[in-house]
Amino acid sequence: MMLACFAMVSSSIAAQTDKPVRKDRSHMPITIKSNEMTADNKGKTAIFSGKVVAKQGDITIFSDKLVVNYAEKNSEVDKVEAIGNVRIVQLNRTGIASQAVYESRDGRITLTGSPNPKVMQGSDSVSGKIITYYVDDDKSFVSGGGDPNSRVEAVINQPVRKDAAGGR
Repeated sequence: MMLACFAMVSSSIAAQTDKPVRKDRSHMPITIKSNEMTADNKGKTAIFSGKVVAKQGDITIFSDKLVVNYAEKNSEVDKVEAIGNVRIVQLNRTGIASQAVYESRDGRITLTGSPNPKVMQGSDSVSGKIITYYVDDDKSFVSGGGDPNSRVEAVINQPVRKDAAGGR
């Protein structure tokens, strides 16, 4: 759930130790609340609609509609598709988009749709046509989607230095 420039604007334990830190959430339960739910056992899907809130570990997804797709063999959650007014929150990071796909097993969230997806952390932000965030690895990729007229935009604020704030 949620998201892109997180790795760029936040300090990473993995970067400090040069070893990837894996926070695998795939074994954690997913709690979903909505106004309605429709299940299709043969189709291996469950559709939640109306003020949807889905939570797995420290990731929360808000959307108008959520489609849960189950794997053929073992019926575990394969992917979760959020549609309409998508907002994904993880700790102090928030991603917004019109669509998102969360692949829990891979720890990957892909934000798409119009207007361009955006991820914010504090006063920093990044936007682009496609934002892919690897939540378990604290890595991200932002793209203009192959369109030469669509560009990635990042706003990175510098911390206020004490000598600049005090006037001395």
